[in-house]
Amino acid sequence: MPRILGINIPEEKRIEIALTYIKGVGVFSSRKILKAANIGFDKRAKEITLEEVSKIQKIIEKEFKTEGELRRIIMMNIKRLKEIGCYRGTRHSKGLPTRGQRTKTNNRTVRGNVRRTAGSGRKNASEKT
Repeated sequence: MPRILGINIPEEKRIEIALTYIKGVGVFSSRKILKAANIGFDKRAKEITLEEVSKIQKIIEKEFKTEGELRRIIMMNIKRLKEIGCYRGTRHSKGLPTRGQRTKTNNRTVRGNVRRTAGSGRKNASEKT
């Protein structure tokens, strides 16, 4: 199993898709990386050689922010929003949607799947209270 930047890349997938398992690398950027390394998009991840893996790794390290560094940058941005007290920062601190989604319905996953509707906690009439 190829290992790039500490991430195990799935062997059976095409290398174009397998690179997207690295945080910060999407399909577009994986194609850009493979073009720079002169590797075909249709090659499977198990078919690439060690030299090609090292080429890919060098390109990613040089041009992209990935994994831990990217996570740290995102957390610092959210922390900054909270500190300045802007609307998005308060939404982050309350654990609510930050990008303008409605909250009357359809935000259970953000709130932790809390069900607060009228009939959600109701017991059957046959059970004793």
